[in-house]
Amino acid sequence: MERTSPQPIQLLLLLLLSGLLFFTGLGSMGLTDRDEGRNAEAGREMFASGDFVTPTFNGELRVAKPVFVYWLMTMSYHAFGVSEFAARAPSALFGVGLIVMHYLFLTRLRGPTVGLFGALMLLLNIEVLALGRMAITDSVLIFSTTLSLYGFWLGLHEPGRGRHWIWAFYAGMAIATLTKGPVGFAVPLITGLLYLAATRQWLIFWQRGAPIAGTLLFLLLAGPWYVAMFLLHGDAYSSQAKVHTVGRFLAPMEGHGVGWWFYFPVLLLGFYPWSAFLPAGLYRAYQSWREWRLMKNRAHALETPPGSGRELDWFAGLWVVGVFIFFSLSSTRLPHYIGPLFPACAILAASFWAQGLKDSSTRGLRGSVHFMMGIGYLLAIGFACAPWLFIKFSGKMVKEFPLATQFDLGIGPYVGATIIVVAMGLIGYLGLNDNRRGMAFGVAGGALASVFLVAILLVVPGLNRYAIAPPQELAYAAGLNLNPTDQLIAFGSTRPSMAFYARRTVTFIPANEIDRLRTALRKEGRTMILLPEYVQDALPEEAVGFQPILKRYGYVLLGNQPMVTAPPDAEAASATPSKILGH
Repeated sequence: MERTSPQPIQLLLLLLLSGLLFFTGLGSMGLTDRDEGRNAEAGREMFASGDFVTPTFNGELRVAKPVFVYWLMTMSYHAFGVSEFAARAPSALFGVGLIVMHYLFLTRLRGPTVGLFGALMLLLNIEVLALGRMAITDSVLIFSTTLSLYGFWLGLHEPGRGRHWIWAFYAGMAIATLTKGPVGFAVPLITGLLYLAATRQWLIFWQRGAPIAGTLLFLLLAGPWYVAMFLLHGDAYSSQAKVHTVGRFLAPMEGHGVGWWFYFPVLLLGFYPWSAFLPAGLYRAYQSWREWRLMKNRAHALETPPGSGRELDWFAGLWVVGVFIFFSLSSTRLPHYIGPLFPACAILAASFWAQGLKDSSTRGLRGSVHFMMGIGYLLAIGFACAPWLFIKFSGKMVKEFPLATQFDLGIGPYVGATIIVVAMGLIGYLGLNDNRRGMAFGVAGGALASVFLVAILLVVPGLNRYAIAPPQELAYAAGLNLNPTDQLIAFGSTRPSMAFYARRTVTFIPANEIDRLRTALRKEGRTMILLPEYVQDALPEEAVGFQPILKRYGYVLLGNQPMVTAPPDAEAASATPSKILGH
């Protein structure tokens, strides 16, 4: 099987572009709640305590996610200091690593053209870009499951010493399992088993896949931490871990029980614009496999040549279908759960597009271009309507965004809509023209990157300033003024990120638990209360002596003693404009 070396210019381009999109403004926005706040604080507490075995959040055992991402965050905090950038840097680095790995793999098997298409498709989509910029586990999970499956493929099909790639299959699974629990080994195993069943290569895997030694390697890498947690915490760990794994699969958690159809629009929009190529790419892979099966049954052929070009498409198709069905069967559904199937989507889409450039009669090519345009125009309408929809539903956002009714998204959505409309027109002109079709790819990718940068530079700063940052800045101010024995209460807004910015434990009390608040306020010593201004009237008589210390756009910090250390810009914090404009 012929192998192709990567092109240095292409590799440099991918490094620069992925670095730009993953790292631009990475630390300029406050942590989003709830996942980013919880993860970043758990990593900070590990960094502060020096306990690299037991993850905690707000001083309590945290078992919702295993330990690997917290180890990465701890190293990042050592390198860059405790900050939003440091909390997100591991995700961004693994995002860049994913793009490079995908390019090297596809280039090795299909050549630099398909490799570049596939890498750009994996980079230039909404979901992968978003996950690579957040302090959550998914970017690391996608990298490690992809490493595992690429190791599986190469170990099964590479000649000679190439069979040693199989160890990456087991090592990647172990990293993924330390990142997000059972799903870390479920994704590679489901894909691998489906592929072996479809191609009848069980014997080859037994001969080349080192299943016994590989399983021991997996257990050696992933097992010690789980054993240590069980020995240290016993039922307190195992019972909670069961809730967050088996329980999450069997029953909806935290209100995330959407219908079985949920991942169809998620995949369509999350992988856009390249999702337009997926139906045709999947059908093309299925037809190829079906033809092989018919030929094999009629001619009694021995086997398809190991690692043949068409087999890679079958592998990617089974990866997409198997993982998609697995997460659809889960009762708890969130958009980022299907992230591990995006590399396979990029393989199918890139193979289909490359074939379409070679052969203009490729089935489904023109229909896919029309599909991309149709979804694009719908997205443009959605962007243009976003400011109106925001105003219409702003009243329902007041609980977490007190000044929502006074906020204006600005020109960002209109700029994004304009870019999409222009891009769709060009894609229609170029993509439906046999002589100019190749340029349509650059237009689609450039439009996605441009809209993404518009969101980062024009929309996100305003949302951060007036919706995300205010309680975080007050939590930071409280942390500057409170000793470890003092008390910080978050009342009416229980955002986990408050603990990260306060650098201390926070007593979170929902607005309907007044008795808990009364009990907490009876504690002697210095106490501060961080709350939305609209719930101030609900405070009990025990809070009568508390005076406003700082205000930030709909949030207020109260204290029973004056502030000692003022944060930067404290004097300007109380301003509340009549109309807040987005950037």
